[in-house]
Amino acid sequence: MSNDEAQSKPLAQEAAQLVPVRKRPKPGERRVQILQTLASMLQQPGLERITTAALASRLSVSEAALYRHFASKAQMFEGLIDFIEQTVFALVNQITQAEPGPLESGAAQGAYQAQRVVAMVIHFAEKNPGMTRVMVGDALVHENERLQQRMNQFFDKLEASLRQCLRGPVMQANSATPTLDAQVKASALTAFLLGRLQRFARSGYKRMPSEHLEASLALWLS
Repeated sequence: MSNDEAQSKPLAQEAAQLVPVRKRPKPGERRVQILQTLASMLQQPGLERITTAALASRLSVSEAALYRHFASKAQMFEGLIDFIEQTVFALVNQITQAEPGPLESGAAQGAYQAQRVVAMVIHFAEKNPGMTRVMVGDALVHENERLQQRMNQFFDKLEASLRQCLRGPVMQANSATPTLDAQVKASALTAFLLGRLQRFARSGYKRMPSEHLEASLALWLS
């Protein structure tokens, strides 16, 4: 072996060590990575539809690699909806099951819970702009119809939670129709919430849904 060859061997080994080794994701990691990338792409203002080709390109993988983890693009969106549902309703349960403060009557506690539920969903949307487009349906327009049905069910369930919170306050107010009054208030609050999220998404995330939130909720719950 010549001196040049002897010197080149260590240099080649050193160069190889400097090249980053692409680690293979652990089971489940790639699935999470796909969903995180999809959510990130949804945050781009003006992007009407995300194709699997664009998603694969962003991840530097083939489309076939995506379908090893998800049977369809609809299933990817279902993964995002699962995250939205699990996160939001876990927090709703925390709010509604919290012990009342020493100065809170049943009526005051119910109104406060409803206010906290709406504020929580709005802050969740602000922290997850891409998810907001899924919640309001903008990202689902050209996708499978069952995805929009699931988001409709999400808001129906959220409205039911608000109705439960507000039942106590309207009964304390000696309403002749407490069930109906709670239903009307919960429906109005849900419409207010959805409107704030739609404005946030359609303004390119410039109009924050938490704008004047406390004062607005005080008007709705007065």
